[in-house]
Amino acid sequence: MSDLASIRRSYKQGRLTEQDLTNDPIDLFNRWLKDVVDSQIPDPTAMTVATVDEHGQPSQRIVLLKDVSNEGFVFFTNLGSRKARELKQNAKISLHFPWYLLERQVRVCGEAIPLSRSAVAKYFLSRPKESQLAAWASKQSQPISTRELLMTQFSQLKQKFAEGEVPVPDFWGGYRVKPHLIEFWQGGEHRMHDRFEYTLDLEGQWQTQRLMP
Repeated sequence: MSDLASIRRSYKQGRLTEQDLTNDPIDLFNRWLKDVVDSQIPDPTAMTVATVDEHGQPSQRIVLLKDVSNEGFVFFTNLGSRKARELKQNAKISLHFPWYLLERQVRVCGEAIPLSRSAVAKYFLSRPKESQLAAWASKQSQPISTRELLMTQFSQLKQKFAEGEVPVPDFWGGYRVKPHLIEFWQGGEHRMHDRFEYTLDLEGQWQTQRLMP
């Protein structure tokens, strides 16, 4: 193993200035997301989702962003998963978009609000059938003795739902993260990064400030 402390590079791809900012951070987020999609980086919608358990222990995992609007950021999950259990007792959540190949990051803090069953069903029924079956087969975050057992459950469900639509599981749902803070980070030369933080004030208006790197 090489000396990890010596691994470094300079960030020279761009800048983020006051003139680049938009009144609504979602507009800037969509602009950056388009840049990521256009660059053909794998999994451009991948984001880290951080939650906290009843002991104050944070945990993180990667999920895919499925929608974004002025109302917030949407993702779906098994409602028995660790993230869903933690959100049930503490709806505070943080998202992180690690677009490091473009030398960019976006950090979101907010509250996770459960989606309606109609919104969940609309998305679930748009998924490939194999993904629908996988949602039924997996009790997410629960222990299982072998992968073979999981695949057996998947095969049994494939036979069970061979004809017709796969019903939406009642243990499967989604969340819309309503943000109150969004930070944009653009790597800069000599570690002089550009960071701007949007915060939502009591009147529901976004305020911005530059942060030191």
